Amino acid sequence: MNSNSRNVEHFEEADPYAILGYDGGSGTMRCFLPLARRAWVEAEDGSKLADLEKVSEAGYFTAEMGRPEGHYSIAFADASGYVDRKRDPYQFPPSLSEYEIYLFRKGELLKSYETLGAHPVTREGVRGTRFVVWAPNASAVSVVGNFNHWTAGAHPMGNVQSSGIWELFIPDVGVDEIYKFAIRSSLDGSVRVKTDPYAYRTEMRPRTGSVVADLSFSWTDDAWMAQRGKGDAVASPVSVYEVHLGSWRRNQDGSFMNYREVGRQLIEYAVRLGFTHIELMPVMEHPLDASWGYQVVNYYSPTSRYGLPSDFMWFVNECHRKGLGVILDWVPAHFPDDEFGLSSYDGTHLFDHQDPRKGRHPDWGTNVFNYGRNEVRNFLLSNALFWLGCYHADGLRIDAVTSMLYLDYSRKEGEWIPNQYGGRENLEAIEFIRSLNRAVHELFPGALTIAEESTAWGGVTSRTEYGGLGFDFKWNMGWMHDTLEYFSRDPVHRRYHQRNLTFSVWYAFSEKFMLPFSHDEIVHGKGSLLSKMPGDYWQKFANLRLCLAYMFASPGKKLLFMGMEMAQWNEWSEERQLDWQLLDFPAHSRISLLVGDLNRIYRGHREMHELDCEPRGFEWIDFSDSDNSVISFLRRSTDGRALLFVFNMTPVPRKGYRIGVPWKGRYREMLNTDSEAYGGSGVGNYGSVSSEEVPMHGRGQSVSLTLPPLAAEIFIFEGGV
Repeated sequence: MNSNSRNVEHFEEADPYAILGYDGGSGTMRCFLPLARRAWVEAEDGSKLADLEKVSEAGYFTAEMGRPEGHYSIAFADASGYVDRKRDPYQFPPSLSEYEIYLFRKGELLKSYETLGAHPVTREGVRGTRFVVWAPNASAVSVVGNFNHWTAGAHPMGNVQSSGIWELFIPDVGVDEIYKFAIRSSLDGSVRVKTDPYAYRTEMRPRTGSVVADLSFSWTDDAWMAQRGKGDAVASPVSVYEVHLGSWRRNQDGSFMNYREVGRQLIEYAVRLGFTHIELMPVMEHPLDASWGYQVVNYYSPTSRYGLPSDFMWFVNECHRKGLGVILDWVPAHFPDDEFGLSSYDGTHLFDHQDPRKGRHPDWGTNVFNYGRNEVRNFLLSNALFWLGCYHADGLRIDAVTSMLYLDYSRKEGEWIPNQYGGRENLEAIEFIRSLNRAVHELFPGALTIAEESTAWGGVTSRTEYGGLGFDFKWNMGWMHDTLEYFSRDPVHRRYHQRNLTFSVWYAFSEKFMLPFSHDEIVHGKGSLLSKMPGDYWQKFANLRLCLAYMFASPGKKLLFMGMEMAQWNEWSEERQLDWQLLDFPAHSRISLLVGDLNRIYRGHREMHELDCEPRGFEWIDFSDSDNSVISFLRRSTDGRALLFVFNMTPVPRKGYRIGVPWKGRYREMLNTDSEAYGGSGVGNYGSVSSEEVPMHGRGQSVSLTLPPLAAEIFIFEGGV
């Protein structure tokens, strides 16, 4: 396939329907056939109706003839004598309605992907594909592909009602056809060959052609979808396994696995470890592997690296059948400069801002979407709904929200433009985010929106009618950084940094938080989660067990990046699969066992998730024992039950350590990260302890514990003794 179209000087028709096809008033047939040497008109039965005369070197042909019956075809021979026959597209007028144009211009055509793009349809009994594209600053647009030898102008589109939306139905072009749009700029006459912004499928890189696709699929997840809308994620366990599909596992030769191939293994693995959701780093088509998917070019195409749209639908469907939700990483903050993509789409800054003070991300060298343009908001909003509707995704994690909210994000003085009130808030982006969350929650009850937002912006997870942004959850970046900073310190120094553990509780309920140990923390020289841990070999694993237990115990939903659950030594790289051989070694397989047990306790006990986002679900017992680097707290459920958590952040075992408890009776040790089953030393409390009438921590009852080294313990009250 050669996706570099041929340039045609006379490719300049904005209304080809007024020029081409049969004119009943004059009895004239006109065709534009730039590759033809001779041509004629054929009836449906193949009989010749008229010879066409070439009237210009550009490729215009005409004939005087009576009105053809039925759907006629144009046959033509090129310079080599090869004869091709095609039904004339210009016997099928545009079908775009005024109402669709009106809604798109207002930014309210919520399913614009059903109107724009390439859609196989049947018109008047003729099968073909309807192409629609938005290019308001073009003087002419045509569809190019193998079906016209990539000749710009061979299939000119019509600018419907001068709306800037161009349409053409091409008979006999169907599923799997590769195409692009050749767009002539009205500014300088240059021609750009662009992929379809709404393409459902794209060729695998390095090829860049859009592909006509049929998204029909036999879904069997009705029960999951019906139940999803009845749930309350805030009060439910949400434990997310973050995955980069291309490097989770690969074929033996290093090539990518298909969505189905990797899916069979990934789904079974995530279910076995007890996760509730898989979150996929961006699977929207992107040309550069090293971008991890965050430099999206084709927003409506699941990347062809791993297969077809139907293969990805199978993956989501199978996740649902096995009880797993699917969250997609989504990138509405910026797009790259690739010449075949959205950048300078019709010769102008159509999707972004012309002024680089608003239109360029200085950190990433990418373009910022123009959220103030209705059609751009429509493109993005429809895209979010597309993945939730057409692919049954259960949520979207919105990347780089901070960069959307602030006009001065990563910019120096003089490098940004204040808003109309002189402030640094991006008012247009804020309104877009609110409209996005309103639409998602109204149209897809139970679907989640999760913000990666790293500042103290207020109301990220508050409802939009109360002035909030409307997200379901926000990544707690402060908790992540404080926690990793604490655990990376030698235990002998932790007594001076206990605030790293306790400070986050003061704001833990200001938003609905998700606690992430994400991919961002184990790349670019930061080291793996295991390598961050101090001490010798044994202590590194003990610290990691302690750190993971602390995350699961802390208030907030959970996210763990792939490889952390097996204590990978190496930093993550998109260029290779995880180090699966590590699971052959007990130290690593026991970390995996611990993660599975933590997930099962987290999911099975309401105390650990039901009041994740409410202050009454958390109660300190003692956060002040910095000398011993020990903290203890309760997690409560709505029925008053509680679990007791105790953390010894040093390698020193402590016997007779007294903790105040809420009730008189027996407390069973549910989990001890120092258990030999997890690779620990086996220090513990012989399965349970009983309270004594010894006041401690403001409570009348207390227990005397043996605290294992570098370990977390979870106790559950089991009644009186």
